[in-house]
Amino acid sequence: MECQKKYGGLFKMYFGFAPPFLVIVNAKHMEYVLGSTKLLEKSRDYRFLHNWLGKGLLTSGSVKWRKQRKILTPTFHFQILEQFVEIFDEYSGILIKKLETEVGKKSVDIYPYVTLCSLDVICATSMGTKVNAQDKSESEYVNSVKAMSRIIMDRSLSLIKMFDFLYCFTNDYREENHALKVLHGYTKAVIKSRKQELMKASGISDSPSEIEDDLGRKKRKTFIDLLLQYNKDGQPISEEEIREEVDTFMFEGHDTTAGAMTFALYSLSKNPDIQEKVVEELRSIFGDDKDRPVTLSDLQEMKYLEAVIKETLRLYPSVPFYSRDVHEDFEYEGTTVPKGTSLLLFVFGLHRDPDTFPDPERFDPERFSQENLRGRSPYAYVPFSAGPRNCIGQKYAMMEMKSLVSKVLRNYELLEVPGHKLLLSPETILKSLSGFHVQLRKRKF
Repeated sequence: MECQKKYGGLFKMYFGFAPPFLVIVNAKHMEYVLGSTKLLEKSRDYRFLHNWLGKGLLTSGSVKWRKQRKILTPTFHFQILEQFVEIFDEYSGILIKKLETEVGKKSVDIYPYVTLCSLDVICATSMGTKVNAQDKSESEYVNSVKAMSRIIMDRSLSLIKMFDFLYCFTNDYREENHALKVLHGYTKAVIKSRKQELMKASGISDSPSEIEDDLGRKKRKTFIDLLLQYNKDGQPISEEEIREEVDTFMFEGHDTTAGAMTFALYSLSKNPDIQEKVVEELRSIFGDDKDRPVTLSDLQEMKYLEAVIKETLRLYPSVPFYSRDVHEDFEYEGTTVPKGTSLLLFVFGLHRDPDTFPDPERFDPERFSQENLRGRSPYAYVPFSAGPRNCIGQKYAMMEMKSLVSKVLRNYELLEVPGHKLLLSPETILKSLSGFHVQLRKRKF
């Protein structure tokens, strides 16, 4: 942020002996990079994800990415996402019960509660399985996800751990191997189980169909089911490719949404007038019934809450920066950007540009009213990236965030903890080293 203030929206930054990053903090330049069909290669720093995610949608090169994106896009169709609303509501209900023990206390860090709820949701929707993270927060699977998220960030910043030949002598290397054994073992076991269920349901060994429950009703399809059923020109997706995509979905759809939901709840505790507007909208939808399960129609009516979430992602984008590698020279406005350059897209700084967002530190959902959106570049606000490699799960994420945040606000009033300040840190995703402390009070809905 200091460099942005000093040098503007485009500057080079050096990290040790590595080639420099060209840092982009300008909507016009951002549009050129994100809108390009040539600048699709993720930077070398994404290699630290390969042991866990392989070459899934997030980390794959442009050739494989195009193939995988085409396969995966139908799995995020709105009709498929609709069946997940019940899951969002179910696990949000468990969260509400867990938070009851914190009502009336002077301070509670809500992040651990929200992230475990998000982990429950992602396991249920992507794998059709229950890890009961909210009840078993110290489970081996939950701890392995936490360990991998920490190790990936540590490797990108450590002069020793970033080199494979030195990293193999560290404790993190041994911890990563154990975590990967747990994570990959779990995913592979679920894939095998779901495949057997689908085969049994179809009665045809090479053509999996629908899974039915004991009453003959079709069970909701999960991410794994849809990938297992994919078959084009006699070419199904391999089990290893399915594992890569499911693990990618676990990684991208767990911490990112948990962080955004927690930042939203924290921001509402700091802005009681905005919180009350959201509650008024919820009362217009649910009346005085704080227990009625949320529906897709309800989520679609939460216009102001959606603006609140968008403003949260402006100030606190889950992924504060991402990067691309230049694999061939290209000309831009009379300047040659050479092959080998890494482009660092600084989203956090972009979203706090006072020319686009006046008084940028102020939390104001009205920035996303139809009137205020007119004339603003779509590349001035990119929490889900943009262009060809935008986030495939952004509709899923918005539905989950609306469901959880609305459930919390229907049950609890969020109050500010005097003196508590966020200490922002990009640990794979944007987090706060000081936690997210609020006070909870039962709401008379």
